[in-house]
Amino acid sequence: MQAEFALPAIVAENLPRLIRAIKLLVSEPDPDAATGLADELTGITAMVAEKFTNDRTADGIQKALQLTVGGVSLGLEHALMHDGDQAALDFLIEHGAEHAFQIGFRLIRDLSALPEDALVGEYDVDPVYVQRRLRDLFIDLCQADPNQNWSGPERYEAQLKQRKEVQAIVRLAGWLRRHHSAGPVSDTDLNAEGVIALAVIFAIEGGGRIVARTGQKEFERFVKSVRKNKPDFEAGWAELVAKVPVQHHPVLLDRIDNYRQTCTVIQHIGGRTAMKTLFAELENYAGSELDADYS
Repeated sequence: MQAEFALPAIVAENLPRLIRAIKLLVSEPDPDAATGLADELTGITAMVAEKFTNDRTADGIQKALQLTVGGVSLGLEHALMHDGDQAALDFLIEHGAEHAFQIGFRLIRDLSALPEDALVGEYDVDPVYVQRRLRDLFIDLCQADPNQNWSGPERYEAQLKQRKEVQAIVRLAGWLRRHHSAGPVSDTDLNAEGVIALAVIFAIEGGGRIVARTGQKEFERFVKSVRKNKPDFEAGWAELVAKVPVQHHPVLLDRIDNYRQTCTVIQHIGGRTAMKTLFAELENYAGSELDADYS
């Protein structure tokens, strides 16, 4: 039998967009284009070294150069999408490298303002933390070695998609808190998934009440009501959906479908499961959104 040999994978070259554009400068008829671009990139690198790395060390300047390459390249990718490298060079000559860098940096700044996860704390709006988060994200996504393949734009798009999904969860939870039937909940800390879980679970009682925060006493009343009245869970969820603005429906409907199938509180509430056990199960879903005292 003839032995089979695997062919090595072919890795396509994908240098940062700025580097690919610079390589085309040799055919640029304007002799001052290269000098002007070099001056701009030097100025950007000096600014980045001062603000984000260390302009007093060779390592700091080297890192700043890589961040400049990534920042300009990210801006070019966003501005030009699928246009070719010649279009990138034309953009740099016409608009300047600093303009491209500002586009890239704004993308990072806006991305850093989106929530990373559904647990939002007071530190998330602290100015010191906000600046550190921006710096870390800038370095993570824009540090690009001029001589190596770079996946910054793809990683940026992946993070943007993930953070927008989290933002949708946080916004729904914020709406539910503002419309909590017992009055708005205004705590700084937010467990967005916990808020949504409470709203979905309590909706099975019917009546259209919105519950974004609860305690043990109210939960016991709720369980007794469900066991006595045996409400139509689907009708209760429909009432909740009807009250919530349509822009929040994708997240809400997804959570309803998930809890319909997997939520142990909903599965066990109609049986003989002890109240203490049910409340412990509720804690698994609501977390810090449960009041600690018996109220």
